[in-house]
Amino acid sequence: MEPSVTFKIRQATSEDLPQVIELDEKNTGLRKPFYWEDLFERFGRREKERFFLVAEESEVFTGFIIGEIRAWEFGSPPCGWIFALGVDPDSRTKGIGTRLFEAICERFQQEGIQKIRTMLARNDHLNMSFFRSQGMRGGPFIQLEKNLPK
Repeated sequence: MEPSVTFKIRQATSEDLPQVIELDEKNTGLRKPFYWEDLFERFGRREKERFFLVAEESEVFTGFIIGEIRAWEFGSPPCGWIFALGVDPDSRTKGIGTRLFEAICERFQQEGIQKIRTMLARNDHLNMSFFRSQGMRGGPFIQLEKNLPK
């Protein structure tokens, strides 16, 4: 991590959406503007229980994280879920992902949450490594799925 890099973590605004869309496309290869616009409508305008945070380095957008508090799914007490994280590839060694993770964890804690979860593709080694470096480990749930006929 580079010393003396200044970050600002703040609530996302509608002005951040084009940069979120662009960064996600850069990281995933898929352009999904309607997905991100819908997420902002559901998460960007609330500051309790749903969090859409962005990171800036010297006032330049460098990343985002999105999560929410979910309760009682399959008997699970309330917990924080992180379901989107993106950091500009040129800024990945500067600790921005860690700062975003810490910021959303702080918000979860302020709401009384003591456990956080996320879900990743098995072959998503980059994000798996990141979340493990933050202390996350396998949990008590197993994901199941079924293909439906077309």
